[in-house]
Amino acid sequence: MLIKDFQNKIKEFELKISEAEKIFIIPHINADGDAIGSVLSLYIVLKNAGKNPRVISPGNYPGFLKWMPDNDIIEVFNKKDKDVLSDADLIIAMDFNALSRLGNMSENYINSKAYKILIDHHPEPENLSDLVFSDISYSSTAEFIYDILINSKFEKHINKDCATCIYTGIMTDTGCFSFNSSNPRTFKVVAELLKKGIDKNMIFSKIYDEFSFNRMKLLGHALLNGMTFLPEYKTAYIVISAKDRKNFKEEIGDTENFVNYPLSISGCIFSAIFIEREKFIKISFRSKGDFSAGEFAKKHFNGGGHKNASGGETNTSLEESVKKFVKLLSNYKEQLNRRL
Repeated sequence: MLIKDFQNKIKEFELKISEAEKIFIIPHINADGDAIGSVLSLYIVLKNAGKNPRVISPGNYPGFLKWMPDNDIIEVFNKKDKDVLSDADLIIAMDFNALSRLGNMSENYINSKAYKILIDHHPEPENLSDLVFSDISYSSTAEFIYDILINSKFEKHINKDCATCIYTGIMTDTGCFSFNSSNPRTFKVVAELLKKGIDKNMIFSKIYDEFSFNRMKLLGHALLNGMTFLPEYKTAYIVISAKDRKNFKEEIGDTENFVNYPLSISGCIFSAIFIEREKFIKISFRSKGDFSAGEFAKKHFNGGGHKNASGGETNTSLEESVKKFVKLLSNYKEQLNRRL
């Protein structure tokens, strides 16, 4: 993003917030740490600036994120509330690039006459908003909103609570800085957040040290009985069936980060997880080095994302989805066997 273009967008961002009386901030459905961290950080800043924004999540989100500052103000969308965005002056959408990422709330978003701002770090955003901040060079939307805020008149309203939310977003969306975090800017931002007094050890513990017993058993089952390693393709994948989810009493967010575990296998550079949901198969991909998980997801599984972290889905059976994946690997054998 050109500096002049960025500055002009910042001015528009400031103006629209100043003019708006009814501001709504929304993340994507099945919100992760980056989505919740981003919306709460912006909420805190706008609250400190004298505004009274509402945060509406298209659906519920993992319990391990509900300790965050001001989490209790987040409203979970109910599809019976058809008028939830009808009186909005301004909607700020964060951490998604496609209307489908709003689930049942998508119609409300489209029908709203409010001015719309999108802040996101995923590639190829759909034409959803009047003002778009989109830049894939950021590790996370949380890092992006920090950059926007420090270059705006709202910088003075960034406090410890805001910084805590931003750090949570950055940490979770980079897998604790193991991917999407090669830009020195990311660590400069973290240094500034530390100056705000955040407790990074507490944040880590809240996210990664408070899982349920059932979640740990599901992980053990997934690794022991659901994981396959294909050394000839330097690829591993995990399969979780609907029966598995039921047996281990899966809750929202329980399978978060499972896809990263196979990458700990020596020689593995590409991993996938297939999760059988009610009406579709949810798939997540991770990769190391130059192999693009994002392009693979986009080309073959109705998805997309970042180079080394992406997702997709299919409407075929769990067995058929896995068969398709394994068959496709032969087309990528040369790429997968290149040195990192």
